[in-house]
Formats: sequence, structure tokens, C-alpha cells
Amino acid sequence: MTLMTLFAIPRVSYRAWKVWYRNLFVFIRTWKVNFFPPFIEAFLYLSAIGLGIGTYVGSIDGIPYVNFIAPAILAISVMNSAFFECTYGSYVRMYYQKSFDAMIATPLSIEDVIAGELLWGATRSVMYVAIMLPVLAAFGVISLPASLLAIPLAFIGGLMFAAIGMCFTGITPGLETLNYPAYLFITPMTLFSGTFFPLALLPAVFGYIAVLFFPLTHLVAAMRMCTIPDFSPAILVHLSWMVAVTGVLCIVSINLMKRRLIV
Repeated sequence: MTLMTLFAIPRVSYRAWKVWYRNLFVFIRTWKVNFFPPFIEAFLYLSAIGLGIGTYVGSIDGIPYVNFIAPAILAISVMNSAFFECTYGSYVRMYYQKSFDAMIATPLSIEDVIAGELLWGATRSVMYVAIMLPVLAAFGVISLPASLLAIPLAFIGGLMFAAIGMCFTGITPGLETLNYPAYLFITPMTLFSGTFFPLALLPAVFGYIAVLFFPLTHLVAAMRMCTIPDFSPAILVHLSWMVAVTGVLCIVSINLMKRRLIV
């Protein structure tokens, strides 16, 4: 695949929403299983790290530790829900369930199917954040109504990580090899993106790497500004970075999947 082909603008039609709706319908049918994890995840993070470790840490830059990690919990949930939905979830639908083959046999194009998958990954992130926000608000670790901005922010971040996940799905030789990006990319981002401690504590070179190459760094920073709240012009830099990267990765992911699905 040439660079021109990789970055060619895909032809996506309005029919992509049908793929989104199909995944939403399946999600709703199993809502009891799907809605419980983000609820309990927020509770466990706050209890174990925020209230547990937080009693020893105290505060960071004048912010109570539990308040410091609350937006990181939201950002990590956005990343995990979108990334794993568009890696393991999409791969299973493509390879084992043959759902992609069935959809492509209809007027839906390959581009429509993948675009619908990306939109669904972003939607799952929005759902998870919407479920977790009341839990964080009940603990008193976020500020309302400013924290409601985390919902549209979750869509941007979710679409970004959905596109990242779909890129890996487009090049992975098998389901088991998706463990490599999960452990070698997602796990380091979870730990070193300003989530549980400030980036300033890292050696300068690692801080630069986190800012330049870790998408979660920008999502965490933007989430933190919304939920504390502490708005500054820097939020525009983080949003611009995410929007630009998301646009490029959505194009690349659709073209990679198109190459994979066309035999």
C-alpha cells in the first residue's frame, strides 16, 4: 500500500449510521452486562487509589489527590472502551461472526462498515463517561456543571482511540497478536500520561515522549481542565492535537481495513 492510497479520503455515506445502530441494538440487548463495569470501575478506582493511596499523597499542586485522578479515571475509561471495542470487538465481528461480510453484501460499502464501527467505539466511550460521572459526582471529586463537558470530550477521545484500535485491527495477523498493542502501548499510556502523577516528575525526555506520542496525555489534560475545573488556553492545544490526529487516523484506519477486507 502506497502513501497515496493510505491517506486517500475514503468515500463514506450516510449508511454508516446503520452499522452504528446495529451495534447499539446488540449493546442494549445486553445492557445489564455492559452498564455495570463502568459503574463499578469508577467506584473501585476511587476507593483503592483515590481514598486509599490518596490519604498518603495528600494533594498535588494544591489539588486533593482523589480530585487529581478523577479525570484520569474518565480518560482511561474512554481509551479502554473505544480501543478494545475496535480491536477485539471488531476483529471478532469481522473474522469469527462474519458480520462484516454480511453487511458488505448489502448496499453498505466497506468504508461505511468501518466508519460505523469507529462511530460506535466513540459512542461507547460517551456511554461509559456518562455512567461514571454520577459516581464521581457522588464522591464529590468533580465540579458540576463544568464536568458535563467531559461527555462531548469523550466522543473526540473515543473516536481517536477507536481509530488507533482499528489501525491495529487492520494489520494484525490474528486475534492473539492484539495483545501486543494492548500491553506495549495502552498499558504504558495508562501509567505515564499524567494520570496518577504529574508529567513534571518524569525525566524530561520521557515527558516529551508522553506529550508528543501518547494521545492519552492530551485527553487527561483536557479532562482535568473540565472537571476541576481549571480552564486555560492550553486546552485549545490539547483539543487541536486530538482533532488533527483523529482525522488522520480515521482515514488511515478505514484504508487499512479496506485493504484487509478486499481479497
